[in-house]
Amino acid sequence: MFNSMLGYTRSMSKMFWAIIAIIVVIFGGIIVFNKGGDDAANANAKPTSHLIGGNTAGVTLVEYGDFECPACGQFYPLVEQVKEKYKDRIAFQFRNLPLIQVHPNAFAAARAAEAASNQDKFWEMYNLLYQNQSAWGKNNDAKPVFEQYAAQLQLDMTQFRADAASGETNDIINADIAEFKKTKESMSTPTFFLDGKKIQPTTLEEFSKLIDDAIAAKQQ
Repeated sequence: MFNSMLGYTRSMSKMFWAIIAIIVVIFGGIIVFNKGGDDAANANAKPTSHLIGGNTAGVTLVEYGDFECPACGQFYPLVEQVKEKYKDRIAFQFRNLPLIQVHPNAFAAARAAEAASNQDKFWEMYNLLYQNQSAWGKNNDAKPVFEQYAAQLQLDMTQFRADAASGETNDIINADIAEFKKTKESMSTPTFFLDGKKIQPTTLEEFSKLIDDAIAAKQQ
């Protein structure tokens, strides 16, 4: 009787572990399948191309920024001065570099900006996010604030919510991050590139000197 029960127990144990093995194989297959799908989507996504300015001189100033980054918020008024001063002569481009390890709302803010972009209101949302950074930056859930901004901009709210939550929007932001990583620069914001060369100005005068030199070089 004892041997019979022992054999039954061993048989059930083998069956149990066989079932576990099957579950692991199936679950592992799902993970691999999903991972492959995400990689394929990211590979097909293109970086953003948010440009403003007449660019008659053929010079482009690119900022990689994080909407929650305090330094980016401090640079925002200075960047606006640069944009205004050179609005007819250069192009200003913004790309997303959300540093989510230190700024938990940064990626959601980038999603809000990209969702607004789908309704041709990127720069308007960009301005609201930076001008009101202190109002949403420390919120546990900033999503309702971003929706308030979208309503303020008179966006289609159904489309905005769908776009802000979509995988395609995530892929676009990740494509910006991947593009920045190609530069081999440290992940910090804001980071500026003038015609592909990293620059580190801190005043309007320093920006102006670098931009004027770049314009002069184009005219030679």
